[in-house]
Amino acid sequence: MRRLLLALLVMLLAWGALNSWNHRAVSQSPGVTAPDAPLQVDVQDGPTLQSGDFALKTRARFELTARVLSRSDYSLDAGASLAPTDLALGWGRMSDSSVLANIEISQSGRFFRWHVKSFPIPRQEMETSAGNMHLIPANAGVLAAIKRVRAGQIVHLQGFLVDARRDDGWHWNTSMTREDTGAGACELVYVESLTGAARQAQVAAAMAASVGHPRKT
Repeated sequence: MRRLLLALLVMLLAWGALNSWNHRAVSQSPGVTAPDAPLQVDVQDGPTLQSGDFALKTRARFELTARVLSRSDYSLDAGASLAPTDLALGWGRMSDSSVLANIEISQSGRFFRWHVKSFPIPRQEMETSAGNMHLIPANAGVLAAIKRVRAGQIVHLQGFLVDARRDDGWHWNTSMTREDTGAGACELVYVESLTGAARQAQVAAAMAASVGHPRKT
């Protein structure tokens, strides 16, 4: 019995070390790495999507390129089966390593928190240039992409802001603005695609080259 417990402990430690390695932070040089604010197009009477037992009312088309400030995975709370991962994302000067070096960032309980000794940029800019986003993967491929995300990476995601409902009355609403803070200020995002921004740029460049230089037949 003791050997079995020891073996299980070793396996847990090995799994924890591997998970920590896979999610190790990515370093970025100083400078703004994701300059643009999220793009949001509100929809009226948008379609209702389904994810397991959850009905998802689409509220807006949503797209952004941002730096991953932190990630937190959930398996036990009420929303874990719907949105197993939260990403704290930053854009504008909240994607600049020289700014972020002066900010302590953490996540827990579905919240994104920061602490500073002195503000490296105005507080309002910090609050409106970062957000905690609950990610609902649209399919297994998106889920796999989310699992690979590391702090420090630049990611590009597309999808919908949604309100979630379940037949037993449980509900979870998205924020519709980047101007709010506190409870209810997080975005609930149905993610149809998530890629590294570098990969996105490569695809765009390849498409542009293809259009500009048609193949000879």
